[in-house]
Amino acid sequence: MPDRSHPRRQTWRVGVDIGGTFTDVVATKPATGDWRAAKSPSLAGDADASITAALAAVGLDWVDVADLVLGTTMVTNAIVEGDLAPVALVATKGFRDTLEIARQNRRELYRLEVEPKLPPLVPLSRRLEVAERVGPDGRVITPLTDEEVERVVAEVAKLGVPAVAVALQHGYANPMHEARLGKRLHAVVRHVALSHEINPEPREFERTSVTVLAAALMPSTTDQLDRLRHKAGNRTRLSLFHSAGGMASIESVSERPVALALSGPAAGVAAACGATRELGLEAVISFDMGGTTTDACLVLDGRAQIGSGRSLGGRPLRQVMVAVESIGAGGGSIVRTDGKAVRVGPDSAGAHPGPACYGQGGTAATVTDANLVLGYLGTDRLLGGAIRLDADEARRSLEPVARVFGIGIEQAAIGVRRVVNASMARALRRVTVERGVDARRCTLLAFGGAGPMHAVALAREFGIRRVLVPCFSSTFSALGCLTAEPRYTEQRAVRMRSTDWNRDKIAEICDEIGRRLAAPLLVDDPSPDGVATRRVALAHYLGQSDTVEVPFTLPADVDRLGEDFRDRHRELFGFATDELWEIEALRIEVSGRSLVRTVTKTASSGAKKEPVASRCWFNASGPVSTPRHDRGALGVADGIMGPTVIEDDWSTIVLDPGSTARVDGAGHVHVEVGP
Repeated sequence: MPDRSHPRRQTWRVGVDIGGTFTDVVATKPATGDWRAAKSPSLAGDADASITAALAAVGLDWVDVADLVLGTTMVTNAIVEGDLAPVALVATKGFRDTLEIARQNRRELYRLEVEPKLPPLVPLSRRLEVAERVGPDGRVITPLTDEEVERVVAEVAKLGVPAVAVALQHGYANPMHEARLGKRLHAVVRHVALSHEINPEPREFERTSVTVLAAALMPSTTDQLDRLRHKAGNRTRLSLFHSAGGMASIESVSERPVALALSGPAAGVAAACGATRELGLEAVISFDMGGTTTDACLVLDGRAQIGSGRSLGGRPLRQVMVAVESIGAGGGSIVRTDGKAVRVGPDSAGAHPGPACYGQGGTAATVTDANLVLGYLGTDRLLGGAIRLDADEARRSLEPVARVFGIGIEQAAIGVRRVVNASMARALRRVTVERGVDARRCTLLAFGGAGPMHAVALAREFGIRRVLVPCFSSTFSALGCLTAEPRYTEQRAVRMRSTDWNRDKIAEICDEIGRRLAAPLLVDDPSPDGVATRRVALAHYLGQSDTVEVPFTLPADVDRLGEDFRDRHRELFGFATDELWEIEALRIEVSGRSLVRTVTKTASSGAKKEPVASRCWFNASGPVSTPRHDRGALGVADGIMGPTVIEDDWSTIVLDPGSTARVDGAGHVHVEVGP
């Protein structure tokens, strides 16, 4: 536990989100209600330096911080860039080629020059077999002998790898053999990943693949986390934000590094859930557009939708995580022409050199350059107090695009904006329409450095009538880290048919997992009402491969759960039948109380400033006179008519003609999208 021997200094609670372009930080001192927020350029591959720079940006150092919750892309980047440690795989005899066989799906259906599948993460020379076998019901078919264990351990030791993955047939149904192997393998290898701990579910290929991925991430992740521990010392409690939408201790994440795969995006979604509950909104689309990517997620009744079947870097990532749809389109996304088409992203100019308009050596056109040319960004203020935007450099970067199409630079910038908005509209469609939700009844909650600049035009294109730009919108993911609940989630296969119901078994599984997950939470908050438990059954009709999430309470009533399953199936797919159904798995989520439960910052009540006139392009017909408001000086305001630009040091809200906005007492900007 952290040493609180210096109470006068250890008073700040901090959330930090290290993104691909910038590191966001939000800090509060609960005793006084003070809040600070800032951004600083991310330092690639150096998490502790990025955090130190972010703390300095809000006038703090490590010694000032009592609690720090971190959202990070360290795991995401390692997977996407292939920066993975060499590992060995131990599989049941006859199944060492599971990784290579994979699925029949091709990466590119019509591009025959592209390899159908990515090569396996473990070459044949490091894939070992062990004589044992467990059936799908957990019954031992072939026992694992001591001699066989020692033989496999000796072979792994000869390979000299830093990590090993153990994925045995039906290890999720009976982990006894995996646990025995894992215990012995720790004697010769520091890092051991066991499939029943990483992904205790059926789907042999996905379970094996994600276990191998976890093992390959362990060495570098552990090293980085050890450096962070050293930097924090014994006075700062350091936690990490995980992909399922909560924070967890470094110790728990070190053993399951794939839990950090969507760490940063999940933090933004968590903040969106908090704002949704605060304002009583039923259906919200979280829309986070930063410098490198745009992330969208559906939030219903204050709870983010959860998924477990996505991929990253072309590798299946079978983990419980918020159902975020990510695309490579952000403010720094590079614009290029492909024949008579404009392509935006997925590569980004990052923070260094950044967009051409940053004047730091970048020459490629980006989305930010297009927005500057259109007048949405101002050149009369320093971005983040440090970067002076250069409109001439932005125009020069777009000249090649305009030349290809024989149009003006402003028309080219409008085209770039339409292309990137169309890409983001597809992401919104995937998180709403494909989940059976009419996006037109949702509120678009926009944040990130570039999100509020595109949100109103995107909402109009998609038929959404309301946009919300929350307080701290430019550092919203860091706010999500700060206000997050400690949360642990586990999923376990059960395969129980509706005709073979055993509610006692369900209760036993839920209680066992619930007690174990709650244990670390009760250390900090021993009161029983400080821990909340949520149970979800993943159900499907017999013969279906995909499942439907059905929340339930104990005791698990088969009739009630079946009725809820059919209602949800009808909502998602338009029909439901009286056919047999089964629970494939149970998901247990245990959460505690957040470090910071409410955001107390309010809108400014100081002297209001008169807006400054500027000229902005909203269509190809020409620029229109547009007032620019300082967001920090607006205070509580109603009837702000578009076209208008509302800006702070790091974020800009663009209200196009026909839209109106108001600012509430908490500093949230509510926009009604006109016709």
